[in-house]
Amino acid sequence: MTHAEAELLKELEERLQFETLLADISARFVNLPADQIDGEIEKAQRSVCECLGLDLSSLWQLSAENPHLLTLTHLYRPLEGPPIPEPMDAQEYFPWTLEQLMAGKVVAVSSTEEVPAEAARDQQAWRHFGIKTSLGFPLSIGGGPLIGVLSFNTMREKRPWPEPLVKRLQLVAQIFTNALVRKDADRDLRESEARLSLATSAAEAGLWSMEINTRKVWASAKTRELFHFTLNEELNYESFLKVIHPEDRERVNQAVQQALHPEEKLHVDYRIELTDGSIRWIAASGQRYLDSTAGLDRLMGVAIDISHRKRLEEQCQARLREIEELKKQVEQENISLREEIRLLSPHSDVVAKSAAMKQVLAMVEQVAPTDSTVLLTGETGTGKEVIARQIHNLSNRKARPMVTVNCASLPPTLIESELFGREKGAFTGAMSRMVGRFELAHGSTLFLDEIGDLPLELQTKLLRVLEEGRFERLGSTKSIQVNVRVIAASNRDLEQEIQAGKFRKDLYYRLSVFPIIIPPLCERPDDIPLLVWAFIRQFEKRMGKYIQSVPKRSLEALQRYPWPGNARELRNVIEHAMIVSPDKTLVVNPPTPAAAKRSAETQSLQEVERLHILRVLEETGWRVAGKRGAAKVLGLKPTTLEARMKRLGITRAKQ
Repeated sequence: MTHAEAELLKELEERLQFETLLADISARFVNLPADQIDGEIEKAQRSVCECLGLDLSSLWQLSAENPHLLTLTHLYRPLEGPPIPEPMDAQEYFPWTLEQLMAGKVVAVSSTEEVPAEAARDQQAWRHFGIKTSLGFPLSIGGGPLIGVLSFNTMREKRPWPEPLVKRLQLVAQIFTNALVRKDADRDLRESEARLSLATSAAEAGLWSMEINTRKVWASAKTRELFHFTLNEELNYESFLKVIHPEDRERVNQAVQQALHPEEKLHVDYRIELTDGSIRWIAASGQRYLDSTAGLDRLMGVAIDISHRKRLEEQCQARLREIEELKKQVEQENISLREEIRLLSPHSDVVAKSAAMKQVLAMVEQVAPTDSTVLLTGETGTGKEVIARQIHNLSNRKARPMVTVNCASLPPTLIESELFGREKGAFTGAMSRMVGRFELAHGSTLFLDEIGDLPLELQTKLLRVLEEGRFERLGSTKSIQVNVRVIAASNRDLEQEIQAGKFRKDLYYRLSVFPIIIPPLCERPDDIPLLVWAFIRQFEKRMGKYIQSVPKRSLEALQRYPWPGNARELRNVIEHAMIVSPDKTLVVNPPTPAAAKRSAETQSLQEVERLHILRVLEETGWRVAGKRGAAKVLGLKPTTLEARMKRLGITRAKQ
């Protein structure tokens, strides 16, 4: 016998073996009781896997709780592997495969490493569970809606899924489908019978009949139980009226009298007072009936205890009232939220969500459309210039750039010419005419930062400009008229400066037409996480790094720190953390008192030089030479910079 003949014979034997297994599986499901179907499915899964050398078989069904989801219900997995989550949702683990199966397609994957890009989530799940190949069948009756999915897999080695094998396994899928449908039908039938039986016994309806002429009443045992009448007690219409709650008695009597008219029916709910003092709600229905054979005219009907339903109705009414109150509350909250959104939307440059800063932004919106002078006060680094720009950007002067002057950064001899300009030859060294900042800010906004450092002799001239809009250049007698809106800022207590004789009282009153106090960062810890991420995004672009997360403990530590340097100090801390951060998680800690003292007092010149060179290298992308290199920025030759880097032990971390 040749090798080919041997292989053919082996294939025929395997096929015969599987065909025999199929016949056996099919026979086992014939007339199988519904409560045994699940067990037989799992046995069949095992038999098929052992016959074909497969390592895993799973069956998914539509979830009873959520008919849009498939959950794992039957599994055969002899090999060890990661634990299977319970419940396991196919949409979460195998979305691409599920989409194909729901379209009625058989999904045959000979290698889970070679699948379309859109199957990336499926591939991740296959890898997690050690699956190398997969074959999935949609379970449905006659091409109808999907009721489940059957899959076969290998975990030890890859294998192809030839068409003959797929068709034979599809027969297994159809056998399972028929069994599951029969099981569901049997379950629905049993549930229907149980519901019918339950409804019959749960109604607990009491029957009654009243002779219209004599007003005598016959009542069933259940009716007597409902009304607390004894079994031998003679009853009449008055017996029932006495038991009915006084507030409902007249209404019930009128309903009964109305039902005595032809073609009228009785439908009334009422309360009864029982002998034990409890209250019970009764629903009574009936109609007039003439027994011609006996010659009796009767009102016949049924009584049902609806106390539970009434309690539910009362609860529902209470819930509805509660919902109505909550609705009103939500409407009020929505109004507040819309106001909050309206307040924050124009301030895209301001990173804040604290109540203190929202109040500041509300004041900004109030004063921005006017030309009133604004005085911003607050500690150093709180963002006074940012608020000044917001006022300018929301004003009618936003078309022209805001002009800024830092009164503390200029020598007293230059402040006057800087503010008001100078003529050529106004003083020694004035070789040309210079336009001052007030002229540059004509039609715009002039921001005077650190106004408390302005010399007294210039405060008088500034007061005149604020009151008259006129001034003279240094060295000139010609007055210049300007239209400038002034925003001043100071980190000093100007009222104390007035008492010390360092600041003019009249200028202070003219500047503080609309004062705004910027709260320090320690008073608005809610803003710190937002500021952290804002600074991170700034430095990411400059340093070419990407930060994915900041540990919660780091943010909490930053929120506890007092931040004497406010947002400026926070920005420096984030910049330092970005420089030393090796990965996508930024671990940042606030300065300790010891570190702050060392940084301010005992840090060596070598350490300062090393940190400065590191910062410049990060900003230039570690380019040493060239026009935009670190050597050019530092004013050093490239060879000199490289020598210092070597001496200071500065090397670029591997990416």
